[in-house]
Amino acid sequence: MRYRKLGRTGFEISEIGYGAWGISGSQWIGARDDESRQALHRAIDLGLNFIDTALAYGDGHSEKLVGEIVRERSERIYVASKVPPRNMLWPAQLGIPLGRVFPYDYIVGCVDRSLKHLNIETLDLMQFHVWNPEWNKQDDWKRAIEDSKRSGKVRHFGISINDYQPDSALETLRLGLIDAVQVIYNVFDPRAQDRLFPLCRELDIGVIARVPLDEGGLTGMITPETTFPSGDFRNRYFKDDRKRQVFDRVRKLQRDVGESHGTVAEVALRFCLSTPDVSTVIPGMRKVRHAEANMAVSDKGPLPPDVLAKLEEHRWIRNFYDRG
Repeated sequence: MRYRKLGRTGFEISEIGYGAWGISGSQWIGARDDESRQALHRAIDLGLNFIDTALAYGDGHSEKLVGEIVRERSERIYVASKVPPRNMLWPAQLGIPLGRVFPYDYIVGCVDRSLKHLNIETLDLMQFHVWNPEWNKQDDWKRAIEDSKRSGKVRHFGISINDYQPDSALETLRLGLIDAVQVIYNVFDPRAQDRLFPLCRELDIGVIARVPLDEGGLTGMITPETTFPSGDFRNRYFKDDRKRQVFDRVRKLQRDVGESHGTVAEVALRFCLSTPDVSTVIPGMRKVRHAEANMAVSDKGPLPPDVLAKLEEHRWIRNFYDRG
């Protein structure tokens, strides 16, 4: 496992991190707690030391599992969580005031709830789970950051940038209060590298790349016949003819890139790690075999320039999270 610095936090974190949404028991259906524990332990055995969870993941269930594992390990494990929007709207909507989404008392209350679920004294990184740049001049979120740090409950704050809106927090980052950003970054949608990454490099802000496998689309496992359990959010994400669209796109990618650089999933993860601007990438890993396969990607290093040039041709900008 290779390690990278999470911006100015100074944390040396594994370049493959653990995305803990899939073990929440809701939205991603089918996770078993015993398997999730085994997968997380195995990932840590193989060098992982960064876990990203959220209060909204199973209403705290993911945090409780993560906290349980972290307390069982002797290694230094960095834990990040998120404050959900009080109005429960993802992504943040323009025109909605800060008081309806992140009022001061709500933010500090969520910090306390996350710490209670995790059963730890301090969060390494707390992130706002959505963001609206209209809030830049408001004070509540700024005071909450300062007071949470002063109390010793949170070491650093970050923003989980709205789905497919990588430029929406640019001016916020210039305010100097945000130490890390989490953003969608993958083969299909690499737009974060256009403007966000250069600014993060300038300001020494850590970058957490999420959705590296396009919710499964870039695993090579989605076919037109793929089915998901009832209640699984992927039924909406891959609705109508989207499975066919993904299948066709991935087959073309496989033809263009070949197999010498790994499976589709390995190529997708190596793509994210091919830029030094990314501090860590956080795929979900619900089974031991997933943890072992993903951890092994770190040792393979970045993709060659000619492969990255081919992948650039596979940009596919769209939003499967839409509620339509």
